[in-house]
Amino acid sequence: MKKKDIKILLVDDEQDILEIVGYNLSQEGYQIVTASNGKEAILKAKKEMPQLIIMDVMMPEMDGMEACENIRKIPELANVIITFLTARSEDYSQVAGFDAGADDYIAKPIKPKVLVSKVKALLRRLKEDEQQGDVLRVGEIEINREEYKIVKEGEEIILPRKEFELFYLLASKPGKVFKREEILDKVWGNEVVVGGRTIDVHIRKLREKIGDDLFKTIKGVGYKLEI
Repeated sequence: MKKKDIKILLVDDEQDILEIVGYNLSQEGYQIVTASNGKEAILKAKKEMPQLIIMDVMMPEMDGMEACENIRKIPELANVIITFLTARSEDYSQVAGFDAGADDYIAKPIKPKVLVSKVKALLRRLKEDEQQGDVLRVGEIEINREEYKIVKEGEEIILPRKEFELFYLLASKPGKVFKREEILDKVWGNEVVVGGRTIDVHIRKLREKIGDDLFKTIKGVGYKLEI
């Protein structure tokens, strides 16, 4: 996908942030759409169908966490990349962001060039998705990489993008021992800086959503994780 075809939704209640971030990303060739609160973000996301959403946490009417959770429930937006850009840098806030379904969490202040680099790293996933359209089958589980869908015994399981990519990675390499650094590189990209508990949070969410039996199936074909 070319830059001119990529649409980014910026969500922040501070107009100067929208202008500065929007200017720097538009200079890279991306299409920019803006919203000033969580409710407006949901409406704009449904209408514009962006590939990436960059969202603040603390906003009026509806905060970023709630907006992220609501967007993740919209089937047609299942594959959108969501990252928070916020002054809230506490560990618990980052964990809450990933629990809400975010793919990344970026702390303010950040230099425009660094933000652009992070955006490029996140959007690199779009290119990888175009190159990987296969379906992986493990026992009674079918993992569709192209549609970001997991089906077990005819029942579809919906996962946020990063949780899906993590599960796909673990299931795709039977017998392989994964180190944290390798997982972070393959799932988040080596230009994206995430907290040390990121993998732990996503593993916990996967167990809650798909059940230990599904993980046991993966382990049954040699799944290992070095953490």
